[in-house]
Amino acid sequence: MNRLLRQSLHACLFLLVASYLSAQIPSSIPYTGQYNRGQDVVPVFEGWKPNPDGTFTMYFGYFNRNYQEELDIPLGPNNSIDPGGDRGQPTHFYPRRHLFLFKVVVPKDWGFERRVIWTLNLRGKANTAKGWLKAEWEINDEVMMENAGAGSDPENEPPVITGSGSQTISLAGNVTLTATAQDDGRPKPRAERTPDEGEGRPQGLSIRWIQYRGPGPVIFTSPTPATGYGKPVTSTTEASFKLPGVYVLRAIASDGLLEAFHDVTVTVNK
Repeated sequence: MNRLLRQSLHACLFLLVASYLSAQIPSSIPYTGQYNRGQDVVPVFEGWKPNPDGTFTMYFGYFNRNYQEELDIPLGPNNSIDPGGDRGQPTHFYPRRHLFLFKVVVPKDWGFERRVIWTLNLRGKANTAKGWLKAEWEINDEVMMENAGAGSDPENEPPVITGSGSQTISLAGNVTLTATAQDDGRPKPRAERTPDEGEGRPQGLSIRWIQYRGPGPVIFTSPTPATGYGKPVTSTTEASFKLPGVYVLRAIASDGLLEAFHDVTVTVNK
């Protein structure tokens, strides 16, 4: 497939996803405040990539329609993937759109008609995302960078991130988390400006922490600053919990175009 045709297909894919999400939102939207809370979550199939061993990787994200409300949908009948049930999907959902959050690898003989189906049931509504290997859903790093909304750099590679291992604590305690990321120095950092700022903020490699799974809210202390360019960056934070259970906390390294994840499992005992 020549480059021009592939770019056209990728553009069509972007429009298909945008059109699907637009169809999930009422055509007449009052002021934003009306949707701060009370809405549902739409799972999204982002596309697929071929792997060197002949298998395929399908990517998924989600769209939380709320502007402020964070939602929890535990694994089970209300948050499941067919086949497999638990395939690494999140159970904690931050507001608005989040792309390429997890992937499902299917075998080389998967075929073009079979589906990987992610279902979310919330507030009486079932939403599904159906992943399949249709040609127009094939993506690459350039498509992922374009979806980040910051242009594209064909030579850019995603960051590499390492960090803390699994930990067990009591409910009364805190857990200290550390992650270190390295990058290839691309894309070159740019100055980002906002209307309220007189000077640009330098961009480059950065790390942030989120809750990916867990039965209750997680409170992160302000992490140590973790931004830089051309050298490794390290982020350290503390997390506390209000409920016992098993949590997955995720460090996200971003170079502004591509991301890499490091997950830490924390078991919180009473």
